[in-house]
Amino acid sequence: MDIPKFLTDLMEARSPSGYEFESQKVIDRYMGDKADVYKKDVMGSRHAYLNEGKTPLVMLSGHMDELGFLIKYIDDKGFAYFDTIGGHDLSMISGRRVTILTKNGPIPGVTGKRAIHLLDSDERNKIPKQYDLWIDLGCKTDKEAQSLVEIGDPVVYDTPNTSIINDKVITGRAFDDKVGTYVVMEVIHRLAAEKSSLECGIVSVASVQEEVGTRGAITSSFSIQPTVGIAIDVGHATDFPSCDQKRFGKVDLGAGPIIARGCNINPVVFEKLIGCAKAAEIPYQIESEPYPTGTDARSIQISRGGVATGLVSIPLRYMHTPTETAHLDDIENTIKLLCAFTKSLTPGDIFEF
Repeated sequence: MDIPKFLTDLMEARSPSGYEFESQKVIDRYMGDKADVYKKDVMGSRHAYLNEGKTPLVMLSGHMDELGFLIKYIDDKGFAYFDTIGGHDLSMISGRRVTILTKNGPIPGVTGKRAIHLLDSDERNKIPKQYDLWIDLGCKTDKEAQSLVEIGDPVVYDTPNTSIINDKVITGRAFDDKVGTYVVMEVIHRLAAEKSSLECGIVSVASVQEEVGTRGAITSSFSIQPTVGIAIDVGHATDFPSCDQKRFGKVDLGAGPIIARGCNINPVVFEKLIGCAKAAEIPYQIESEPYPTGTDARSIQISRGGVATGLVSIPLRYMHTPTETAHLDDIENTIKLLCAFTKSLTPGDIFEF
């Protein structure tokens, strides 16, 4: 199975939170003529509608932003120091190729710290502090570096293109959550041909700034006022060595989308998702979520007077690293599940409990 071109283009787009410009351009290109109505908002999120005005209205949300860095300080030798955008594992940062996104175009750099040979025995066993890491631009002075980059310029990892590593197992930068963005927009692609038979309205949202507080989902769900909202994100596959499944639950790569259950989830929506998966013979897994989740679902649920909310996640290994790993079958089955759920909705559906 080939990697869909839409997904590949999204993965190649560099879009740290607050600087989602490249992802926005990809979505605009693929979605501009596919939806009945296509909207942008002042946050930068994208809204693609079918059957706008019909009720119930289901909102599908996948966030287009990713982790990154922000140039904070340039020293007199031209080394650039940074803040992190989103939740990084500091032990993963050094020794990486990066790209600084400047107003004059991309600038390459390398993240650095003292080599292991220059660390004492205590330092070798510690995770480096953020201020002990820097970006090497190959410059000799602050003026030379400042001619290339500015304070506040965003930075992303420069990693190889998304690729298949074994059959349908794929790896790349920022599946979290370009894959969710791809899924929600692909649902619009597939349902467009049969929109006249849908008894509901649907809006797929590519939200921004999820990694820094689900901010795009807050404003999108407030303005859209959906009856039902489903966040589509990635979830931790726990089928790798050393993972304690008694602590983290059992989730396998390639075994189907993860349907969340817990306080962030409307139980009627949960049961409807399970029923649709069973009826369409779509494999699925269940994850318990005892707290508000770290996804767009947490914001959708408490928008205005409350929204009946679900969360469907795509199993992912090595989240928040430059080599996140997913399975094409899980992505395809998530699309099928959301299409089936949307087609099951009728004007008489009640989500109070």
